[in-house]
Amino acid sequence: MPAYFFGGVFFANSVPHFVSGVLGREFPTPFASPPFRGLSSSRVNVRYGLGNLAVAYVLLLQVGDFQPRSALQAGAFGLGLAAMSLFIARSLERTKAGQS
Repeated sequence: MPAYFFGGVFFANSVPHFVSGVLGREFPTPFASPPFRGLSSSRVNVRYGLGNLAVAYVLLLQVGDFQPRSALQAGAFGLGLAAMSLFIARSLERTKAGQS
């Protein structure tokens, strides 16, 4: 089950980076200066988003045998997705509040 939870975490993290990147927008990454607060280029964000998506794929389908119709497996994935989504939202709120 931990693989499905962390698959959800990495999937959630892939979305804002990939979307920001393909929209040509800068977005914070661990590679920015300062890490997680500075902005990285859109190309870095596309790569980082795709890397997170690849990790999610490995965790869901290679480490585990994810069955989306299994309530327990889908619940673990959804819990990881929700937890990371809320963490990202909170982090971005704090970052924006610090820039004001």
